[in-house]
Amino acid sequence: MNSSGDQGAGPDDGAGVAPSSKAQWRKKVLRTRADTDPATRSDEANEIARLVGELAEAGATVCAYVPFGSEPGSIGFLDALREGGARVLLPVTLEPGPLHWGEYSGGGSLIPARYGMREPRGNPLPPAAIATADIVIVPALAVDRRGVRLGRGAGFYDRTLGLARANARLVAIVRDDELVERLPEEPHDKRMHAVIAPGSGLVQLAWDLG
Repeated sequence: MNSSGDQGAGPDDGAGVAPSSKAQWRKKVLRTRADTDPATRSDEANEIARLVGELAEAGATVCAYVPFGSEPGSIGFLDALREGGARVLLPVTLEPGPLHWGEYSGGGSLIPARYGMREPRGNPLPPAAIATADIVIVPALAVDRRGVRLGRGAGFYDRTLGLARANARLVAIVRDDELVERLPEEPHDKRMHAVIAPGSGLVQLAWDLG
């Protein structure tokens, strides 16, 4: 696997130079997201909800998340999962370590949480609850064609995804230009099986032969 200093191949940073570190990639993606107009965000969120709604069968358990800030999507994709008959678990952030979980029962069940996020009210489920999930939908700033995911750097998902079942599908949600050819990778990075992007749909990633 590549170290975090390896060259990432993808869109340049506006000065003709491709980002070469995770920090540079994060800065670039967050800047681009912040510049996206509200109408585009809304259109993308609606399409993401449609795509996610087709992802899980009735009776499936899906670990997902509540998009916040400039993240693509909305709670519309959580509602689409529930309307399709899926059980939806969302992260609850407590002490540093793997994420705890709470069951989503609609927008009214969410309360303010740390870091400007929202999470389900009630007693949280332990981190091991992720092992009940058939699908884990993961936030990402970018994903490359090998499945390497760029997160925000806090490490919550790095400490969590190893608790998922071996056959659980790991799916990240990104904007179309955030699916890139190559990102820096570290040994602890957990690769995604697929991404959902509003213009590209569900994209299976090259490394996944299952």
